[in-house]
Amino acid sequence: MNVYMIFNKCYQPVDKEIWQGRIDDTDDFTAFRWHQWIELIDLTDENLNPIVDKKQGFCFLGFRGDQGVKRNGGRPGAAKGPISIRRELANLPVRFDRETKLFDAGNISSSDASMEIQQEALALAIKKIIDLDLFPLLLGGGHEIALGHYNGLLKSKINNDQKPKIGIINFDAHFDLRPYPDGGNSGTMFRQIADQCQSSGIDYSYLAVGIQKCGNTVSLFKTADELGVDYILAEDITEFNILDILNKLDSYINQNDYIYLTICSDVFSSAFAPGVSSIQPLGIEPEIALNLIKHIMKSNKVISCDIAEVSPRFDLDNSTAKLAAIIIFAIINTLVGRE
Repeated sequence: MNVYMIFNKCYQPVDKEIWQGRIDDTDDFTAFRWHQWIELIDLTDENLNPIVDKKQGFCFLGFRGDQGVKRNGGRPGAAKGPISIRRELANLPVRFDRETKLFDAGNISSSDASMEIQQEALALAIKKIIDLDLFPLLLGGGHEIALGHYNGLLKSKINNDQKPKIGIINFDAHFDLRPYPDGGNSGTMFRQIADQCQSSGIDYSYLAVGIQKCGNTVSLFKTADELGVDYILAEDITEFNILDILNKLDSYINQNDYIYLTICSDVFSSAFAPGVSSIQPLGIEPEIALNLIKHIMKSNKVISCDIAEVSPRFDLDNSTAKLAAIIIFAIINTLVGRE
């Protein structure tokens, strides 16, 4: 299957009906909500042109797939996550100025395509978004989104740097470093990326934040050590040692040219994020995580972000989708200097 066929098999522009919400005023920009400012784009449109200032343009893309979760023995349902997150984003208040633009490029979604085809289509979509000088914000979807996302970064013009050093910061209860003799799933992506980097002669750089001892085997901790993976345990993420964590983040960021930030919603306590494949009663608190995420964004090295594993079927009062929307709200406003 050629590249064109792969992309068109899985790509779908977004339905405008999803972006609906309260309207306080139709003229006063300071009273606008995001649904009043979003622009829909079709990545198959050959007339799309890059925007002038890429720091002011953000593009949402949904990954409506959770085959990796099913293969991993988890609770499916994250395929509907992008719709749920968008509905929460729609009513967020506009706090930036008119120079900041929000775009929605639709979804990678196909019920009759394999997970690997979906990941390849996602990589192509990421390339298109970055080549438009837009900052990608991906809405998941199973965490298998990470492999397609990372490969999209490598396909984009970022790769003009000749083997760029892309550091992965993953907020997650799990390493996702499992072996994959029978194919990938939502628990193998960062092992797959490590293997790709080794075969391509690219530096592999991975920091996992929020790792649970009860959620990872001794073998996975050994694999992390063998691959040179940095990690911060969930139990060590407290208000009392926040400065040590910030220093570790700074050290890691300084070692890399670019940062790809990926967030698995199961990193958070189930009190705040019940709508995930694998709940974590002792997951980290969102307020602390949000401060860490803002700090990372202020480094000016982050080139792309995603939020994965939002599963509406288990999401009481849409709590997890609301949390994802708040994180995206903070990411955008931090990048444009409004946080």
